[in-house]
Amino acid sequence: MGWGPDRWRFYRLVGHEAGRVLRAAAVRATSRPSALARLRPTGLVIAPQDLRTSDATIAADIYAGLFVFAGRALATGGRSPFDFAPPSPQWGEELYGFGWLRHLRAAESALSRANARAFVQDVMAGRGDQALAHRPTVVARRLISLLCQSPLVLEGADHAFYQAFLKLIGRCTRSLDQALRRGIMPRDRLVAAVALAYAGLCCEGFEPVLRRGTRLLHRELTRQILPDGGHRSRDPGFAKDLLLDLLPLRQSFLSRDIAPPEALLNAIDRMLPLLRLLRHGDASLGHHNGMGATAADQLATLLVYDGALAKPLMHAPHSGYARLEGGGGTLVVADIGAAPPPAYSAVAGAGCLSFELSCGPQRLVVNCGMPATGEEMRALARTTAAHSTACLADSSSCRFLALSQPGLIHPLAAWLKRRMGPIVVRGPSDVTVERGTDPAGAGLLAGRHDGYAPTFGLLHERRWRLHPDGALLEGHDGFVRDGAGRSGPVEAAIRFHLHPTVRASRVGRGVRLAGAGAPWLFEADELDPVIEESVFFAALNGARRTEQIVLHLTVADGTRVAWRFRRLAD
Repeated sequence: MGWGPDRWRFYRLVGHEAGRVLRAAAVRATSRPSALARLRPTGLVIAPQDLRTSDATIAADIYAGLFVFAGRALATGGRSPFDFAPPSPQWGEELYGFGWLRHLRAAESALSRANARAFVQDVMAGRGDQALAHRPTVVARRLISLLCQSPLVLEGADHAFYQAFLKLIGRCTRSLDQALRRGIMPRDRLVAAVALAYAGLCCEGFEPVLRRGTRLLHRELTRQILPDGGHRSRDPGFAKDLLLDLLPLRQSFLSRDIAPPEALLNAIDRMLPLLRLLRHGDASLGHHNGMGATAADQLATLLVYDGALAKPLMHAPHSGYARLEGGGGTLVVADIGAAPPPAYSAVAGAGCLSFELSCGPQRLVVNCGMPATGEEMRALARTTAAHSTACLADSSSCRFLALSQPGLIHPLAAWLKRRMGPIVVRGPSDVTVERGTDPAGAGLLAGRHDGYAPTFGLLHERRWRLHPDGALLEGHDGFVRDGAGRSGPVEAAIRFHLHPTVRASRVGRGVRLAGAGAPWLFEADELDPVIEESVFFAALNGARRTEQIVLHLTVADGTRVAWRFRRLAD
């Protein structure tokens, strides 16, 4: 597909990013040297708690030379993992981020402590891929991990190692300060601010670092955390990981008898209820906008801080999510939001008006989710076809930055992708939402988006109605002419991806869904559903084959489709 009207939007993005680069260069050229340039920590005063669960069996794997990160495994055969090329970029980011040190802590042995020191010494010596090791997000994660796991690393260490460890903390801090002065992407700025605040609280002699980190943290949390608690990227996974860092940071402020920034307290209070909105009965988060597999223990840990009796939000208008609940544990989580701003959209999906359906712990309808690694698979997981919504002409409702176009656009796109990642160039921008309750007590939700208007001149509308007893979910999809784009009928597919634990079989003109709980029946008016193959990327053990229900049709102005999921007796 050609760029069409998106060409000028693309050029504006290139111009905006080029201007940002020039402004950052001008600031560096005219500003005084950073006050942090020669700052050195003189000691450690606290070690923040790491809320992420540790596992002694993973520690045993690491000791045996097996490193499993982001869905990829590397056996080192007794050599340092830093001597190998990473199997994937995501694997490398986890290795150099040192979050896995917490598993060595779980082993609680002198051997695990010595093992941890050996890995830290590899980094002190500069082994491995230095370009990867110095990425701002990797440095920030490494700094937080080293501070949290400092008791593990330093117990039994000599004075020389302790001083070298402090120097490493100082190098990480200066690296982040330099990256912030160069100018980095918003998500990276927020993570860097969190890491600087950690360093300022944990280290003696780092008062300037604490002041800078606190100031940046206040600014970035105010900018990036929306009023309903979502992050501007709309990525539930990023919000979850951020909270796992913010909660110990809040406690670290209190441990030092320093008042936490108001923006930090407000962000935590707003973010926890949003995670409840996105949480299904199996304790996993909905697979929207970059969310992959959920570590259920991490989510459970976070929600403890929200209180056992806390209720979820039902509608997050700024973040673009809504929830319907019915009897029997039936619930719907829907994506009803516009595409995030380009600078926040590197993992956003084209899933506007997609939804997930679950009944108790049984997941039924899902989106395909984001795989942990693999650039091509991650790109596929972001397409509209990988979501439980309507897809027109096998195209997506978002236009992603790609490198397939010849001519001048290709080098510009390559440069922009290196700077910003595979961002959304254009996506749904005018999304209208209505919700309520009908006289029978059924929950109602309706939305409309313009993601296909520039290319096909059609608006997609979807309406959900969940009966109070949770036994019937009724849905309607509609298409109306917008007046823009091409005219004429368009081939469409309305997809309902199924969880891998669900087995689908034809029953008359419907589809019976059987899983761990009560069976369900899917039916559509005037259309015969087709069972097709699908893939679920967000499983904890990697991608799994599954199935999807598809309604194939030709749509034009005024086309309407009604469908329903009905819970059957056991």
